[in-house]
Amino acid sequence: MTKGAASAPSIHKKTAMAHESELAQLQATVQYLKDRQDILDVIVRESRGRDRHDSELTASCYWPEGADEHGPVPLPATQYPELANQGHARAFAMNQHNLANHSCEIDGNTAFCETYVVGTMLSHDGMTCTLAAGRYLDQLEKRDGEWRILWRRSTVETAMEGDASWLQTPPVKGFLKGTRDRDDISYHRPYTIGGPGERW
Repeated sequence: MTKGAASAPSIHKKTAMAHESELAQLQATVQYLKDRQDILDVIVRESRGRDRHDSELTASCYWPEGADEHGPVPLPATQYPELANQGHARAFAMNQHNLANHSCEIDGNTAFCETYVVGTMLSHDGMTCTLAAGRYLDQLEKRDGEWRILWRRSTVETAMEGDASWLQTPPVKGFLKGTRDRDDISYHRPYTIGGPGERW
């Protein structure tokens, strides 16, 4: 038997091992990217739930034993969605949470995230708007393949108030506007051009 013939099985084995290693790396990368996307989806969904005052949607983002520290007293995750809605309804005519920079560290089934947020809050008379910027510091856990928030700490770092009377002027008249319930146009299926919806 020639030397070349004797080494052929060894070459095939090394090639197979290299392919297995590449496949394992690819699988790990895909899992990491899926986890990152699932985590971001939870954080985005939580903001949407509060802006639409959809308690069920907001609650779906937290594990039941979790808590949210929005202010001086942490609120149990089971109570937070309704209390947040009540607070926003009492203080403002409309609220919107705009998410920006997002960093995420994943350690097994635990993730630590920092997400910048700018909240816009319209006064009840529609004449002023407050902008408040801060960050969400979230610890999430993955259970049975699902990521949810366990603990959230929120900061407020800058704020400003401005004139919102432009909303009452002719250029805005007829524009669609949001509602804080499931009648909001984002829940409509299918989206219909020129269809029903609240307007200025």
